[in-house]
Amino acid sequence: MSGLILIAFSLLSSAVLSVPPPTATNNNPQEHATIQRRRTVLVRNAEVARLFPKRNTAIITYPVITGLKPNVLSKVRAHLTFKNIFDYSLAEYRNDAWLSEYFYVVNHNADSLLDITFTQSGVAAYPDEQSRHFLIDLRSGKLVTAADAFQLEKLTLLIAQIDAQLQREIAELRKENAASTDRNQDEKTSVNDAYEILKIELKDLDNFSVSRRGITFLYDAGFPHVIKALEPHGHYFFSYDRLKPYIRSDGPLGQFVR
Repeated sequence: MSGLILIAFSLLSSAVLSVPPPTATNNNPQEHATIQRRRTVLVRNAEVARLFPKRNTAIITYPVITGLKPNVLSKVRAHLTFKNIFDYSLAEYRNDAWLSEYFYVVNHNADSLLDITFTQSGVAAYPDEQSRHFLIDLRSGKLVTAADAFQLEKLTLLIAQIDAQLQREIAELRKENAASTDRNQDEKTSVNDAYEILKIELKDLDNFSVSRRGITFLYDAGFPHVIKALEPHGHYFFSYDRLKPYIRSDGPLGQFVR
């Protein structure tokens, strides 16, 4: 009997010793925002409605953010006010006939990161659309920058990796431009001239989107409407495994490469 007790005690001790230590996530609970989708019909003022009777309303869908610590919540809401997104307040939208629709997409809301994209579309001389992306650290309420996420001494190497993807895309677009039957030679030359100045620079690194799989760097070439169809897509994805040499282990993305 004493031998059986000794064996049982040994097995119990081994089981206790084999329990893994708490993970970083247990020590540092992950934050996420509570987001309520609000949809409203914006009604333009009487003068604008009189001048543009077919454009007297616009559809606006926007997020109402809650569920965060008060000091963080105030910062997040400040980032996502109407005026801070496209430099237009609700009052200014009412006094202008351009806007047709305004909406947002939540790309990631976990791991203490809120990744959200706003888009507005409208019509003036021609239809147009703009997007604005935000990546927010939900522990501090601050916008995440390249300096926060990546090792400073390796940013030049990272820029080269992203630019290589951009240049490969441009090479394909040049072929499409050359084969186009909708443009004369002067127009094709103008498009190629626009490609010549496109490159990823340090200032472009702050605009990136996160997911559980990796990071997508976002680049806006800013082509005018007349050649917008031949603009680079501007979305360059890298897995966390590929980016591991560049990511700061103590930064907001370090949790994905440990």
